[in-house]
Amino acid sequence: MKFRLKEQREKQHMDQLTLSEKSGIGRITISRLETGAQSDATAGTLVALADALGCTVSDLLDFSAS
Repeated sequence: MKFRLKEQREKQHMDQLTLSEKSGIGRITISRLETGAQSDATAGTLVALADALGCTVSDLLDFSAS
């Protein structure tokens, strides 16, 4: 699955390190999700990222991706 994590992060004018600190998710994990190097994430990871970004988990998911 692809994610719209970078798009949502940039909307909040946040860098990866700040998102990592706010979400408790490692910066390398965030980077890997943004670049597609990691294509899976647990529900807990997605919830933590969404909460830190002030969006929904659905906002982080790219349903148009094949």
